[in-house]
Amino acid sequence: MDSTIIIEKSVIIVAVFALTMLMAMYSTWAERKVAAWLQDRVGPNRAGPFGLFQPLADGLKLFSKEEFEPNTPNRFLFFVGPAIAMSTALMTSAVIPWGDRLHLFGRDILLQATDLNIGLLYFIGVVSVGVYGIMIGGWASNNKFSLIGAVRAASQMVSYEVAMGLSLIALLMMTGTLSLREISAQQAGMDWNVFYQPLSFIIFLICAFAEANRTPFDLAECETELIGGYHTEYSSMKMGFYLFAEYANMFISSTILAVLFFGGYNYPGMSWVVENWGVNIANVMGFGALFIKLCGFIFFFMWVRWTIPRFRYDQLMHLGWRILIPLSIVNIMITGIVMLRADIAAYFGF
Repeated sequence: MDSTIIIEKSVIIVAVFALTMLMAMYSTWAERKVAAWLQDRVGPNRAGPFGLFQPLADGLKLFSKEEFEPNTPNRFLFFVGPAIAMSTALMTSAVIPWGDRLHLFGRDILLQATDLNIGLLYFIGVVSVGVYGIMIGGWASNNKFSLIGAVRAASQMVSYEVAMGLSLIALLMMTGTLSLREISAQQAGMDWNVFYQPLSFIIFLICAFAEANRTPFDLAECETELIGGYHTEYSSMKMGFYLFAEYANMFISSTILAVLFFGGYNYPGMSWVVENWGVNIANVMGFGALFIKLCGFIFFFMWVRWTIPRFRYDQLMHLGWRILIPLSIVNIMITGIVMLRADIAAYFGF
């Protein structure tokens, strides 16, 4: 591989990693601000202007806290759990197209760490591995409440991954590709997939809440029943890894929702901007458009958390297995019938 391409990819990978960490860090600040706004409070306002240094203060506190380890025979796995959770949360950003391309130094630079033709399958696969970080951490903690929380999280994530995967099949039938870049490119000019697959979008959105362990699907961390859930025995930065992984998953889920159903980096009038202002300005604006869309979804995640109470566990499983999965199957059948009818009409010319 050309050394220039290696340097380009390395810069993009570092930039995506930094963006994911920065968004995860400041999502904690935004969470408090949104909660304060909804509850008519002030929120963080002491550390820096508008409390913007609060995430830095929280990180410093986590670094300086005492490192506690429970009496467990699985000390190695106790360390591996949060590492897996954090790693999988960061790995999913590798296939996201943050824009089309920039023309710099006589080269076209793709605004994507790697353009896999099975990018969506990679995303589903990496997300499914994240459950091991939670399960291993809860089991290695040698605490029954942590274990119960881990079992809850594992069963919840596995259950909703089925509905999430089925919801995407109808979208794949319509787009004919697994590449996130191609899916984004097909939605140019406000031709968004959400208009054609609204049921897939709703199911995927609900499953994203469950995959990220966000309210009302935060049964794995239910304080009234399980103390702190699967990370009860964790402290210092290992606890920070679990918390950061949740916000990183929320950021990536919001980005995937924007890419799959809301055009990704595409925005109205993008072709006009390319013709009049050039490719670079158009694609920088495209990154801004994607950022605005994903921030809207992040706000929605936070809004729901401070508005809707959590489900009972039986309600959670009932929703996943008896409502979302059948709806996904029905949506696949309807999409197949519509596509078949369109093909027959095109064949016979009517």
